[in-house]
Formats: sequence, C-alpha cells, structure tokens
Amino acid sequence: MAIPTSSIDAVIPTGAVTDATPPPAARRRKFRFVANPKAATGLVILGLFLLIAVIGPWIAPYDPSGRGPDLVAPPSGAHWFGTTHLGQDIFSQVLVGTRGVIFVGFLAGVVATVLSVVIGVTAGYLGGAADESLSALSNVFLVIPALPLVIIVASTISSAGDLVVALVIGLTSWAWGARVLRAQTLSLRRRDYVEAARASGESTWRIVGFEILPNLTAIIASNFVGTVIFAVMSEITLAFIGISTISEWNWGTILFWAQSQQALAQGAWWWFVPAGLAIAVLGTALSLVNFGIDEFVSPRLRSSGKAKVRTADGRVVRMRVGFTPVLGAPPSPPPVPRGAAVLSNAEGKAAGR
Repeated sequence: MAIPTSSIDAVIPTGAVTDATPPPAARRRKFRFVANPKAATGLVILGLFLLIAVIGPWIAPYDPSGRGPDLVAPPSGAHWFGTTHLGQDIFSQVLVGTRGVIFVGFLAGVVATVLSVVIGVTAGYLGGAADESLSALSNVFLVIPALPLVIIVASTISSAGDLVVALVIGLTSWAWGARVLRAQTLSLRRRDYVEAARASGESTWRIVGFEILPNLTAIIASNFVGTVIFAVMSEITLAFIGISTISEWNWGTILFWAQSQQALAQGAWWWFVPAGLAIAVLGTALSLVNFGIDEFVSPRLRSSGKAKVRTADGRVVRMRVGFTPVLGAPPSPPPVPRGAAVLSNAEGKAAGR
C-alpha cells in the first residue's frame, strides 16, 4: 500500500532539522565549570604555581643556598626579593621551594582522595557487615589528629622528607571524605537508574563505576581540594616550627629562617612577605576552585540572584539566594462605570428571557 506524499509530509515536516551538530547552548554546557569566573581564576593561578613547581629550579637566577656579599639587602635589580643574613637570594628560594609545597599538597590529596573513594563508596554500596567494619575504621581515623602525628613521625625519622610527610598526611586525612561519600552512596544506591542497572544484570563494579561515581564527581573534587589545602598548610607549619628537614627549601623554611634571625626586628620585611604572599595566593586559588565546584554542582548557588521568573501579568521577579519569591495577586481590572453595569444587567435579563 502506497503512502501518500501529503501523509509523509504531515508526519515529517519538510523543514525538519537533521543536523546532528549540538546547539551552541549544549556546547557551552560542557564548559560551564571553566566559564565560572571563580573557577577560571583559581585554575589559572593554580596552573601558574604548577608551572613554577616544574621549572622553578631551572629558572632560579641563583643557588638558593649559595652565599653572597650582599647581606640583608632590600629588593633590587640584582635580587628581586632581597637577600638573607647570609646573602642568599630570596627570589630563588621562593621559586625552588614551590616544588616541595606543591608535591606534598597534591600527593597527599591524591592518597586521601583514593582512600576516601574506595572505603566510602564501598561501605555505602555494599552495606551490612562491610559497611559496619569500614565505618568503624573511618571513625578510628577520624579522631586521629593528623598534624601531631606528622610532627611525631617527622621528629622520629631524621631523614623524613616530603614523601614521608605527604604519605602521613594522606593516610590520616581520608576519613572525613569517606564519611561524606558513604552518606551520598547510601542515597544513590536506591535510585531508579541504579535499581534498573542491577535488575538488568550489570556487575557491581560497573554499577559503581558508571552509575554512582559520576554523580559523586563534584564531592570527590571538593574533598581533594580541601585535602590539598590542609596538606600545604601542614607542610609549611612543620617547616616553620623546624620539625621537618631544613635542608630542602620550601616556603615554610624561608619563614623559619626569617623568624629565627629576627627579620621583623631588623625591618627586613622582604624576607617573609614574599613567602607569605605565595601561601596566601595559593590558598586563595584553591579556595576559588572549591567555590567554583560548589556553584557548578548547586544550581541555587550558580544562579546567585541572576535567575528571573516572569509572572502571569508580565512582571519579572529576580530570584535571590536565601529568599523565596512570593508572587502577588494580579492587579484587579479597572472599575466599570455605573451606567454600563446597569445596562449589562438589563441585557442579561433580556437574554435570559
């Protein structure tokens, strides 16, 4: 039986779009996180620090431990950040010290994130005895103070370097992230799409890897950033109080020598200000990335008062974070003149008859 052309045209319009190219809005949605001003700024600053950590020892103009004739000299063309009491170039020390700080922060973040994902997601998805055992393990590590433990380990092991410090911080900082991931997994494992995947015969690891973990990406990234911030501050604190080895340069080592040599009393502000600013800028960059992740996950934070709602009468109401808009009743119609109302009633009675 032949189908008339008019019927085909009615079902499939002539002007139907068959191009598979995604619309511009769909393409922009993929880069929504990078388009966030906070996240973009934090990523640019963080990328600059990563670049300095890689090439810092190569581009340093002087040996950070090399002595020179200029003692406690202020910043100049020869020494951009000034010199120490031994004539050491502070700019070179800041460049070389970036590698140790970044290495400890990111290695500890990776170790803690991997442990929190494995233990938290496993406990939340399996449940039962496995959940009880892993939750008890998380509670034990949750009450272990990480920084005092690092101080004890670093003071006990004389050759404890950045690797040992990073591992100790990572092995003691995963419990809180595991608790958060366990709670989220408990909520996700009963969702309809997870139940459908389980009913269709999907393996446990495939369900966890393709159904649950993608919905936990933002939480995992936020936990990673928080662990990096804690590890960086712990490494700098250990170096500042003289616990870790002072033969390897990092920003905490610079502050340690500045404090021990009374740089503030001597008026040598250039001795501690550059390292302090580097710590503050790195912490700000990591915090901006964390804020960007929060806004990317939460539409309520992402709108930030920019979403608009159009009411029935055409008015536009701006949505604001923390406030629930209340749409008032539409304006009443204008009053009808008295004579017109009487005439309408008379016409109605006539129509009734």
